[in-house]
This record gives sequence, C-alpha cells and structure tokens, in this order.
Amino acid sequence: MYKVEEGKIQLENGSISEGLIAIASGKGGVGKSTVTVNLAISLAKAGKKVGILDADIHGFSIPRIIGLKDEAKTKDNKTIIPPKSFNIKVISMGSFVDERNPVVWRAPLLSGALQQFMQDVEWGELDYLLLDLPPGTGDMALDIMQNLPHAEVLVVTTPQPTAVHVAGRIGKAAEKLDVDVLGVIENMSYFRCDDCGHKEYIFGQGGGKDLAKELNTDLLGQLPLDPIARQASDDGLPIVEAKKELEISKVYKKISETITSKNTEFDPNKKPISLQNGPACH
Repeated sequence: MYKVEEGKIQLENGSISEGLIAIASGKGGVGKSTVTVNLAISLAKAGKKVGILDADIHGFSIPRIIGLKDEAKTKDNKTIIPPKSFNIKVISMGSFVDERNPVVWRAPLLSGALQQFMQDVEWGELDYLLLDLPPGTGDMALDIMQNLPHAEVLVVTTPQPTAVHVAGRIGKAAEKLDVDVLGVIENMSYFRCDDCGHKEYIFGQGGGKDLAKELNTDLLGQLPLDPIARQASDDGLPIVEAKKELEISKVYKKISETITSKNTEFDPNKKPISLQNGPACH
C-alpha cells in the first residue's frame, strides 16, 4: 500500500512525515471516534497537516462528529479527492453511503476498501494520518495492523474493568504483529461538578493507568465525562472547536503536544506480517 523513502511514508498520492496512528478500542461505546476527531483537530491547531481515514466501514461515525458537509469527488475517474472539515482531510464510507444504510460487506471487500482509501485518495503531504479502527480485534482491525506495520496503535478505553480487559486484547494483537503501541487514552475518566469542582469517578478509577502498565506504554491523558462534549459531537462541532476553554479541550491539547514531541522514524526494513496460524489474536 505504500513504501518508506527519505524518512517518510510514501503513498500513491501523498506522503506522511510524522505519524500513522491507528486509534483502537476493545469494545464500542468508549468514544473512540470522538477522540479521533478531537485529537486530529488538536494536531491541526498545532500547525500539523492531518487526515482521517475512517476504517470503521460498518459503523462509521466520523462524518457526523466532524460535521462533514461535502462529498468526496473523483479526478480522472480514479483518484478520490477527500472533503475537508476544520482543515482535516477526511475519507469515510460515509462519504459514499447514507449513514442510515447498512454496509453489508464481508472481509475481502473490507480489505479492498482499506487499500483503495490508502492508494486512491489524494492525501497530499500530511504530517499525520489517523485511522479510526472498528472496535475489537476483528478482521478489519487485524488487516490494518498486518498491512500497515508502520502504524502506531493508540488505545482508547474507559476506566471500567470490562472495557480495560477487552482493550488489552488490542494491545496484545499489536504486540503479536510487531506494531508499536503509542499509548492509552482513558475517556470518561471522571465527572467534575460545576458547582464545587468535586470529581466523581462514575465508571471506576485507575483502569487506563493499569492498562498502560500492562501494555508497557504511556497513559497519554484522562478525558473527563462532559455532557457538552457529547452534544458537540452530535452537532458536528467537536468540543475542541466549540469550547476551547473547557478542561476536556485542554486535555486534548496536552495529548497532541505529547504526540508531536515524540520523534517518529519510519523503519524502511519493517514489512507487513502474515498470520501463520489463523486468527490467533481473536
């Protein structure tokens, strides 16, 4: 799908110079897509050129969360021109299918969609490309980690033991496929009372920290549970744009600063890995 030359990931129609980040979760409902969008915008606010590839073919939600209005276009009946929102280039199955219609595809077709999104989209020169993975360790998530060995996995979880346990499977899958884990983001970590400032740990406490320790990586940030952030996502106006002054927006900014401070070098000797014994990571 790409090659590494001169320290960059060279795509068919573009390049990535600083990071290919696969954002994953063990289960649905932990806010992975919301994290993807707000992190992408935070990186863009830091002066980075950013794209989002919505790899959750069946459950795509990126277009709604980022308020995408324009449709993808084609050039020369082959190259796909991705629409932009908040200066982020976005490609999603939602650019081609109404969000109310199901995408009834099996694994081979899903793999083909990923390849097309990587090869045929005119990404241009990017600093970061963020991939919003489907939850769990199903075919699509494994296929991405197999075929994109230079991706770093960013695991999103909530503090709940159940969410942490299943999120750990993603980290173990990455380890088996020799894919680096960039870090852990704990979402819905706590609710802070507007009146007294007290933190209430509604979904428990310490799960993200424990997961980061288990995966031998960093806990990049703990995002508070904020009803305004939920409403902002539903309205297509991400919280880092809607309410820059909120605590949650500041946490996103700090996470983006941590990511950009890392010196990423793409190893030209790293190659895609084949699974020899079937779906061992399920």
